[in-house]
Amino acid sequence: MNPPDEFTIAQSLPLQRLDAFLRSRFPKLSRGAIQRLLAEGHIRVNDRPAKPSHHPRLGENITISIPESMTMAAQPEEMALEILYEDDDLLALNKPAGLVVHPAAGHASHTLVNALLHHCAGQLSGIGDVARPGIVHRLDKETSGCLVVAKNDAAHLGLTAQFAARQVEKTYQAIVCGRLSVSGGEIDAPISRHHTDRKRMAVGAGREARTTYRVLTLLHHATHVEVDLHTGRTHQIRVHFQHLGFPVAGDAVYGRRQNARLREATACEIPRQMLHAVKLALTHPRSGRRLRFEAPLPSDFVGVLDALGL
Repeated sequence: MNPPDEFTIAQSLPLQRLDAFLRSRFPKLSRGAIQRLLAEGHIRVNDRPAKPSHHPRLGENITISIPESMTMAAQPEEMALEILYEDDDLLALNKPAGLVVHPAAGHASHTLVNALLHHCAGQLSGIGDVARPGIVHRLDKETSGCLVVAKNDAAHLGLTAQFAARQVEKTYQAIVCGRLSVSGGEIDAPISRHHTDRKRMAVGAGREARTTYRVLTLLHHATHVEVDLHTGRTHQIRVHFQHLGFPVAGDAVYGRRQNARLREATACEIPRQMLHAVKLALTHPRSGRRLRFEAPLPSDFVGVLDALGL
């Protein structure tokens, strides 16, 4: 974390929102970056988390702490990308497992953003700040599959609005520990930060989260499922299936005990969490045409299916 920037409001601004005021004071920070800093509690008024709609008042103390990842511009790197679709406004790709989406602590290079900066030659939206150009949504490092990227600000705003309005269809496939006894179901359980481990999420009092699933195949001590994500909470599928008692196979964070039992029962070494974003459907922000992308199951996922097959 960089040293915080601290200052005092010189005059009340009853007609100006705090986010707009900060945008004018810090022109190098994009609107999206300021909104993210507010949402993550890095901007405080009188040592309390601030809201974007707050109106600055005379004498208030403003503190802004900017994480290192937001001040360090990512550098282009030539890396192979599996492009599913591309035009002047956006591109969709099949992200491999093990690839981090954007630079962060411990991952300053060799991320998807580095590869995109090289592939797009700088034609990426700037709303996500210098560390996250073009990034509209994310997949966990160990999750593979469909991901869409914005190549300009208009596309970024249009795609972000669709995600917020739940107009994007998101379908995953997963292998989960244990054999489900039903053909499908719905998990409707709010998700929030874990009360002791802030890097994890948990079911509890939090934001609405809804997942539906269908059983594709019963495996040896496991189940192959297809999952529709109706909301987009952090780690949603992983947390919901752990809550159901059938955590994602290979997940090192959620469901370690069930994964240990699966490994003992089958002698199958699962290389990573078995979660793949197989389909993504959205409306093109410029043409209005409905686009559908599909990423085939990767070889490691197919290998585990074969190893656990009956």
